[in-house]
Amino acid sequence: MKFLSKSILILGAVAMIACGDKKEEKEDQITIGDGNSQSQSETTMDKASTEVNASDKDVVEITIEGNDQMRFNKDTLRVKAGQTVRLTLEHVGEMEETVMGHNWVLLKQGTVINEFGQKAVQAKENDYIPEGTNAIIAHTQLIGGGEQVTIEFEAPAAGVYDYICSFPGHYSVMKGKFIVEE
Repeated sequence: MKFLSKSILILGAVAMIACGDKKEEKEDQITIGDGNSQSQSETTMDKASTEVNASDKDVVEITIEGNDQMRFNKDTLRVKAGQTVRLTLEHVGEMEETVMGHNWVLLKQGTVINEFGQKAVQAKENDYIPEGTNAIIAHTQLIGGGEQVTIEFEAPAAGVYDYICSFPGHYSVMKGKFIVEE
C-alpha cells in the first residue's frame, strides 16, 4: 500500500511537470444569471440526466472546457441557490479518453479533494467516480478529445463548493470553486 501511494504521488508529480504550463495571473471567472432570478422548478433529476423539465427561463447555462494540458478554462463559477444549472463540459483537446479523459465533478462541502481523488483512481470502470460515494452533488461522464457532455442539476444551498476532474492525477490541477449565492 505504501508503494502504491508513493507511485501515485510520483506519477502525479511527473504528469504536472510534463503537462504544466504557466498559471495565468488573472483568475478566470464566470457569473451566471442576472442576480434576480430563482429557479421555480421543483424537478428532481438524476445527476447525469440531460432531460429538461424546467422552462428555459429558469435554467442557467454554463460551458466549461478541459484541454490536453490538464486545465479547465474557468477557475470560478457563480450561480444562485436553487437555480437549475445546465452544464456542458467540452474537451477541446485531441487526446483519447483513455489517455487524457476529463469529467466535471461537483463535490459536497467538506469533501477532502485528495482523499476523494485517491478513491476515484480505483473506479476506472465507473468513469473514475467511486461507487457508493455520498461526496458528489453532480458529475458528467468521462469524455475524450473533441467530445462534449451536458448535465442538468439544481444548484445546492448557498456556499462555496469544489469542482474537479477525477481522472487519475487531474484533480490536483483541474479544479475550481463553484460559488452559490443567495
